Amino acid sequence: MPISETRLRNLLASLDLPPHDYVVAGSGPLLAHGLKPVIGDLDLVARGAAWARAAELGRPGPTASGFGLRVGLADRQVEIFDRWHPIRERGVLLDTDRLIDEAEIVRGTRFLSLSHTLAWKFALGRVKDLGDIALIQRHLARTAGSRPQVRPSHR
Repeated sequence: MPISETRLRNLLASLDLPPHDYVVAGSGPLLAHGLKPVIGDLDLVARGAAWARAAELGRPGPTASGFGLRVGLADRQVEIFDRWHPIRERGVLLDTDRLIDEAEIVRGTRFLSLSHTLAWKFALGRVKDLGDIALIQRHLARTAGSRPQVRPSHR
């Protein structure tokens, strides 16, 4: 079942995670910025109390990528990770704390910044992300005068 902004907010409320200890990642930032009307799943990156709460909601296990741990909920439509795929900005690896602390807050919820989302999608190099990359690039180009644009690093 596709996740709209309303459904995203309902899912987040049902998880009862401390709001300062997680960030919505994956394609969630595109939904938050109105670049996509729905997304297929909800990816969260959690630390501290939010990760402890996630571990109460489901059993942590390995990720498909082998990078960190994940808790899968709601028939895998919600995945909570203890760290995100590596993102480098100006040669510096961005850790979980920085991704959460530098999040964009949209209607009270922390979302991975579009520049970090773009860097992540570039780094993965998946064909399925090409459309999202183009959407983010167009959006950042339109808003370049009002926001600093960060270019993603490449591996």
